[in-house]
Amino acid sequence: MIYTATITTASLRLRESRIIADLLLQAVSDDAWNEAILDQNRLQMDSVVSVKRISRLLRARLEPLGAEVWKMVREGDRLQATQALFAGAVKNSRLLGDFMDIPLREQRASFAKKLEYRMWSEYIAGCRGRDPDMPYWSDATVARLRSAVFSMLAEAGYLKDTRGLLLQNVFVDTQLAAYLRARGEIYVLRCMEVAE
Repeated sequence: MIYTATITTASLRLRESRIIADLLLQAVSDDAWNEAILDQNRLQMDSVVSVKRISRLLRARLEPLGAEVWKMVREGDRLQATQALFAGAVKNSRLLGDFMDIPLREQRASFAKKLEYRMWSEYIAGCRGRDPDMPYWSDATVARLRSAVFSMLAEAGYLKDTRGLLLQNVFVDTQLAAYLRARGEIYVLRCMEVAE
């Protein structure tokens, strides 16, 4: 299965991701991880269920990209850290990456000024052709997925906001781009460079 709905769990969450990146850089044990996340509630969330779900997703986004990205998230300025987080989200969610690589790329190639909400429904229908094992999601789940993806695109600067859906140019941080290229993360980088 290529496409999953895990992306609805959390937007980029810079503040919380900096905490997760710090724990990853410290290479804490499982016990120390649970102590920080659950007992100390470092993410400052009301629900234990939410803390577990969101910390698991943020870790899954960051862990595969390695310590250099963790440092960018923990220590980088807002722009670099957000882009590093976005790279992790693209790596973690083919649904997000392919949306950038297919409809968003088509919009940029045709010099369109904005996205349209209907593009999401059309994109989801097209996903089934690429992934016959994709789950059948309810209309509510499809809407939540769209909301999560459009929110991340706005957080990362690809959209001016989530109301007008105006497209903006985004230039990938040179340090991040070089690191992704060196690691062979060509798909992630190609998706992120769609708006240059």
